[in-house]
Amino acid sequence: MRVIGADGQQLGIMSSQAALRLAEESELDLVKISPTAVPPVCKIMDYGKFKFEQGKKEKESRRNQKMVEIKEVRLSMTIDTNDLNVKSRQAQKFLEAGNKVMVSIRLRGRQNAHASMGVDVMHAFFDTLEGKAVMDKKPASEGRNITMLLSPAKQ
Repeated sequence: MRVIGADGQQLGIMSSQAALRLAEESELDLVKISPTAVPPVCKIMDYGKFKFEQGKKEKESRRNQKMVEIKEVRLSMTIDTNDLNVKSRQAQKFLEAGNKVMVSIRLRGRQNAHASMGVDVMHAFFDTLEGKAVMDKKPASEGRNITMLLSPAKQ
């Protein structure tokens, strides 16, 4: 196996017993870094410190990750233009915060027979967002609901 010393210096290719002896002499551990390589690569290091540093990096990367939430805006099929504008301003706030927006319409009674009008309302809503959103999922009728998924447009 190929052995790397504690200071990062290549010690060359040697048997596992010789590498283990070197690690024990320096009171450190022999850790396989790349077991699939030919020959396998091992490094002499303090394994406890290595695990601690790895956990620290993982925690840091988790802290820097931003969870994208899906906010919902509900419309009705008979929504008036002013109400539509109010809902679109609310959706713009969600999009500017970096969240995705699920727009939905619940069909009631005889509205089920005219689902295409609901899709038209969805397209009118999307037009009021003026390029601030990208349509991830086009308006689709699913049972008694019509849903559309929007995500923030890249500037």
